[in-house]
Amino acid sequence: MKNIEQNWINSFKKPLIISGPCSAETENQVLETAKKLDKNYIQVFRAGIWKPRTRPNCFEGIGQIGLKWLNKVKKETGLLTATEVANSSHVELALKYNIDIIWIGARSTVNPFTVQEISEALKNTNKIILVKNPINPDIDLWIGALERLINQGIKNIGVIHRGFSTYKSRKYRNTPNWSLALKFKKLYPNIPMLCDPSHICGNRECLFEVIKQAMSFKYEGFIVETHCNPDKALSDSQQQIIPEQFLEFLKNDLFKKTNSKNEIELEHIRVLISELDQNLIYLLSERMESSEKVAIIKKINNLVVFQPKRWKSLIEEYKTLGHKLCLSEKFIENIFQEIHKESINIQNKIINKS
Repeated sequence: MKNIEQNWINSFKKPLIISGPCSAETENQVLETAKKLDKNYIQVFRAGIWKPRTRPNCFEGIGQIGLKWLNKVKKETGLLTATEVANSSHVELALKYNIDIIWIGARSTVNPFTVQEISEALKNTNKIILVKNPINPDIDLWIGALERLINQGIKNIGVIHRGFSTYKSRKYRNTPNWSLALKFKKLYPNIPMLCDPSHICGNRECLFEVIKQAMSFKYEGFIVETHCNPDKALSDSQQQIIPEQFLEFLKNDLFKKTNSKNEIELEHIRVLISELDQNLIYLLSERMESSEKVAIIKKINNLVVFQPKRWKSLIEEYKTLGHKLCLSEKFIENIFQEIHKESINIQNKIINKS
């Protein structure tokens, strides 16, 4: 896979911008959104035709008729078209309606049987096929999906970084996990990588921040959800923006002069550090939630809060682990002294509360 040239990306302006609604809902909504996208900045119109939903009885896509609307977009605006497929029948219809770019979604990437079915249905196609990272942070599933496509003679491939699911709701709907995406880029620099900030954020507030971060990491493009009336959208309304807002950002922010090589490298490291620091804060929050649960049990069983023997055993265990990871024992001890102190404070408040 490392030796396969992916020159298809060179036929597009860089960065490649794909935009449009999460879901095709009506013909008017699709055409109105498409006509508000400026071809000088956006080259491909996207719309979901089939929508995999967590629970039934939700809007699961308009189906085949939406592909006719995409054809109309292409005819009236000149924009290329893109949509997601999740099985062989989707592939058959997408090819029948001559959709230009097809992507495999995160829910499909986690299932090798699904990817194999889609790959076989796409056999020997010259279409551009993109693969979103799997929901869970497993780089091998991502790589395996591409290998299955290549084994079916598919030449034009790329990937979409859309973030990874986490147990707790945090700043993002799907945490970026930049280090994992960058690991993929380092392993396969020949495979174009696009960023999907809409699914990373799950909201409008941090959308442009994520785009700028991905741009600094030299991503080849972006896939951003726009809708002519996002608050009324039938799916993912909170993460879609109006086309005018996106175009304003593209014109005024995205194409500004870049910093020097050293400044860019420093910014890369700072982004990674910031993500790690935020993860630490969320973990500390979970740690203190556990302290609250411990306090309730101690109160019921009339147990003392501070248990010196257990504390001594734990701190020695943590210092040993820290040493193996090249962290000084003093550093580990200082950190856990503070964590332990806060935990004791929380437990005392709960136990002393009448």
